[in-house]
Amino acid sequence: MSEPTGAARRRGPFKVGDQVQLTDPKGRHYTFTLEAGKNFHTHKGSFPHDELIGAPEGSVVRTTGNVAYLALRPLLPDYVLSMPRGAAVVYPKDAGQILAFADIFAGARVVEAGVGSGSLSAFLLRAIGDHGMLHSYERRQDFAEIAQQNVERYFGGPHPAWQLTVGDLQDNLNDADVDRVILDMLAPWECLEAVSKALVPGGILCCYVATTTQLARTVESIREIGCFAEPQPWESMIRNWHVEGLAVRPDHRMIGHTGFLVTARRLADGVEPPMRRRRPAKGAYGDDYDGPNKG
Repeated sequence: MSEPTGAARRRGPFKVGDQVQLTDPKGRHYTFTLEAGKNFHTHKGSFPHDELIGAPEGSVVRTTGNVAYLALRPLLPDYVLSMPRGAAVVYPKDAGQILAFADIFAGARVVEAGVGSGSLSAFLLRAIGDHGMLHSYERRQDFAEIAQQNVERYFGGPHPAWQLTVGDLQDNLNDADVDRVILDMLAPWECLEAVSKALVPGGILCCYVATTTQLARTVESIREIGCFAEPQPWESMIRNWHVEGLAVRPDHRMIGHTGFLVTARRLADGVEPPMRRRRPAKGAYGDDYDGPNKG
């Protein structure tokens, strides 16, 4: 049985063509690709690539300036933060939330719109495996080319489960019986009718938006289309901790707001969503409310 795509690049001794992430004594990262006969240069000296080729992951190398660097393969979260960008990337904290709360499983049939630089595509492909299906749609040709290069560099070549289409989702979507739809775009509400026809009953729609106005319109539009259960909006934040002896405290910096996520389940055809009992604040739907279908 053959290994899953990209698995061989994630284990064993370092080989020519592998990506290496060096960590210096201050915790800074440097990523490069191993090439026979080449040297890695820093302001703290250099060392030959050949010193790492054939060495086990987790080795330590020293430069000509006698500075030690820890050598590991970059994890996917490291890779997506250092890879070339056309558009902003989906941060690992949000990609992890999407994989969990959109319930991305091995073999899933997934549609993604708004590929950007390919960050989320790589996470989705690794989750669905070689026998799933990821059909990604990107409006801009230049973004699609950067995303394709980034994804293929990570997996070591084309991924058998990936199809990339340049164009608008609502104009080109012809997939059926889709398990999950991920929308990372400025106006996901424009695609709701198209994706509702593609999703299987019980399938999950997940939208990633940046602002509160986008969030409000996305949630209200999902409610109004009438074929989804109650949407669930949220955001996540990450705060690291400093732990050294008795000095245990939160870090002064954190990864705060990057985007909002909204998930909703597709209902069976012809079924109306149950009435949701809410107690909105006074004026939430008053005369000054400008919802998605108001004038």
